[in-house]
Order: sequence, then C-alpha cells, then structure tokens
Amino acid sequence: MIILKSTEEIEMMRQAGRVVGMTLDMVGQKIRPGMTTKELDTLIETFLTDNGAIPAFKGYHGFPASACISVNDEVVHGIPGIRVIREGDIVSVDVGSIVDGWYGDSARTYAVGTVPKAWSNLLEDTRLALMAGIDKARKGHKLGEISSTVQRAAESKGYGVVRQLVGHGIGRSMHEEPQVPNFGSRNEGPVLKTGLVIAIEPMINLGTREVKTLADGWTVVTADGQPSAHFEHTVAITDNGPDILTVA
Repeated sequence: MIILKSTEEIEMMRQAGRVVGMTLDMVGQKIRPGMTTKELDTLIETFLTDNGAIPAFKGYHGFPASACISVNDEVVHGIPGIRVIREGDIVSVDVGSIVDGWYGDSARTYAVGTVPKAWSNLLEDTRLALMAGIDKARKGHKLGEISSTVQRAAESKGYGVVRQLVGHGIGRSMHEEPQVPNFGSRNEGPVLKTGLVIAIEPMINLGTREVKTLADGWTVVTADGQPSAHFEHTVAITDNGPDILTVA
C-alpha cells in the first residue's frame, strides 16, 4: 500500500533528511586516503547522534554499521571494516537517519584524490541521471517517467544500469511501496500523487549492469570488476513539483 504524507508530515521528514544531507557534506570534508572505512563509519555515527538522529541502518535486518560504505567495484551495502581508503578510490556512502520516527535516506559517491577520467565522468553522469529522474517526480506523471529518464540518461553514455536493486518509498519505515526502478517504460507504474515520498537512487556501472553478492551476504559488487557509482535523494512529490528533502 502506498502511504501519502501530509504537508506537516513531509516537514517532519525534512528534519530526518536534513541530518543526512549534513552528514554527507561532512563526509565530503573528512574522507581521505589512509583512513579505514570503519573510521569513516564511526565519524558518521557520531555525527548523526550528535545531531539528534538515530542511525537508521545499524541493526536493520542485521546490518552491523551506521553507513553502507562501498569502494570501487562495490555497488552498495559495503560493510565498514579494516579496508583502507586509498588515493584514487571512489567511495559510495549511503546514510539513513531516524528523527522523531521519520526516515531520511541519501547517498553520494566521492572521488578520493585523483581518479581516472572515466571514473570521474561516471560519478558526474550518475549524479546527473539522478537529477534528471528527480525532475520527473511530478504530480500526474507515472512512476515510469522517473525510471525511464534515469535509464536513458545512463545508457545513452554506455553505462550499465543495475536492475537487481531499486529505489523505494519511505516514511515511517525505511522501505515502503512503491519500488522505484532505474529502468523501464515511461507508461509503467502508479501515477504520482502529492504526498508521495520516494528515495530515487540510480546505481550505475562503468561496465556491465550485472552484479553479484559477496559471501558476507551484504556487499553487492559489479560482475566484471568495473567501478560503480551511487547517488540518492529522498524526494517528496508536491503541488509545486519535486521537493528534495535530503539537503543540508
């Protein structure tokens, strides 16, 4: 069942989203070669709690950390640990928060130092695909407008669009209906209505779209070992257009 939110409820969700946006801004300032992904996760957890939020991912279906931190060919759900972030890595950081029972969810991929041009292009093109999809998050459109726009933006540049993982509705739960694929036809899916809040999150690979899950049961990697990028925002459909809730 799709749960629409009132204007007041969207404002409450904005508080959870703002903390996530602030957290990702902080990550952009702090991430550096030589730190471990566990050290970065500790910074994120401390920042969230210091700003009145509960780390939404910690313990979610048993996930052991406060953020998903995925390096290079890791697409999503990377578990922070002893891995050292190195010059030339790209690092995807996915953060969720809970404030007063409402969820916020956002992700960015960071280039650490100098990375190959093809990798930096991947990051920017994935961000642009997200923003193109958000622009279609308008009352009266079908959900497929978002999905097909993201797919077209990415595949027109030769990237692989991950199919096995999708975005989602969000509210008092991390994952609500509807699912938000990053591929499909513009005429598919439910009609978008004022009050729908969704997390749009393209996961775009430099090579094949195929992925696999590692033995830890969480970390999803590209099947061909090529790098992947992940950008995400929590977005409310309003009478005045899309409203991005996960900005600082």
